[in-house]
Amino acid sequence: MDKIAECLHALSTVLGRTSKDIALHEPTFQGNEWSYVKDCLDSGWVSSVGEYINQFERKISEYTGVSHVVATVNGTAALHIALLVAGVLPEHEVLVPSLTFIATANAIIYSRAIPHFIDSDTSNLGINLEKLKKYLQEKTIIRNNHCINKDTKKVIKAIIPVHIFGHSIDMDALKQIAQEFCLTIIEDAAESLGTFYKEKHTGNFGEIAVLSFNGNKIISTGGGGAILSNNEEFAKLAKHLTTTAKIPSSFEFIHDRIGYNYRLPNINAALGCAQLEQISTFVEKKRKLAKKYQIAFRDIEYAEILTEPTFCKSNYWLNALILKQPDRSFIEKYIDTANQHHYKLRGLWHPIHTLSMYQHYPKMDLSNTCELFNRVISLPSSVCLGEKENLHSQGKSWAKSTSQKESHY
Repeated sequence: MDKIAECLHALSTVLGRTSKDIALHEPTFQGNEWSYVKDCLDSGWVSSVGEYINQFERKISEYTGVSHVVATVNGTAALHIALLVAGVLPEHEVLVPSLTFIATANAIIYSRAIPHFIDSDTSNLGINLEKLKKYLQEKTIIRNNHCINKDTKKVIKAIIPVHIFGHSIDMDALKQIAQEFCLTIIEDAAESLGTFYKEKHTGNFGEIAVLSFNGNKIISTGGGGAILSNNEEFAKLAKHLTTTAKIPSSFEFIHDRIGYNYRLPNINAALGCAQLEQISTFVEKKRKLAKKYQIAFRDIEYAEILTEPTFCKSNYWLNALILKQPDRSFIEKYIDTANQHHYKLRGLWHPIHTLSMYQHYPKMDLSNTCELFNRVISLPSSVCLGEKENLHSQGKSWAKSTSQKESHY
């Protein structure tokens, strides 16, 4: 059996043979979603104020343990406001992985700041902290409690750790680096709702953090995000900025600074409330699916399933197959062949520093990032998948026919 057929066989043992597309990640609606959304429609409270928004923020706070939550229209808006609230000013540099969804870097540009790209760890896809520390020791100086880039002479104000695919990075180690180099931590937990670092939920470790509730996240509000902070003043400012910086009044429209129309609509929050009621079940099912992938791929010598770090209990938002050696040709052929068989696989995002609009920004050596782009494949990871046991014999017979059909690979 060739490599393509072998990996398709592993997929089939988890997902079964299908004539319908199996999406990379789609939402599951099986609770009170219809009831709560209908309540919004019946009451007419569908826009940027309403009790479901308040309830959703309270539920997020209770689940994550972060004391203050401000719901936003999407995760990118949450990042934009988080940067402003954290004191990132125009021309400040912000350390950000090149290996992340582009919204993380875009939000820095919205703030008129400068993305400064840093490398990733091949073991968990998060920031390579050891490499980062050496880089900062070489490239920066501390002056008046500011981290100064020796090359650009600009202040490096903040760092945005991203918990890729739901796997937390080592936040204790990052906090030590941030303290040494006077960096503000803006935690991008967009993919990690339901993930715990040393028994504490992600989003608790920086000065401010963000979540995303896009349609492909572990819970969905259609579109949506949230700003999280244990700093009350940060939270108050975030809420003010996301409501167009309007001074509260029953009839006057007075705004005291540039604000943004970024609040989550009540109808989306209603959907989120119903989803949050099921979050523990969703995480449990996704962890079971991850285990099935680990078993299915364990005998494949040239690849392995990404697993959670020892210090992390992950939500396994997306399962990932990691090739032991870079092989772009294999990735493209495997994804193409799997798609033909209705498995909607995906590669990693193109590293942001390689995109035309981001090529001129400062960066460290990004060899790990470039290597990972040619090693990682995302596998279907919806909550509903992997619930039914598939016959191993079915997988075997299909793999045999696939091997014959795709032998030219």
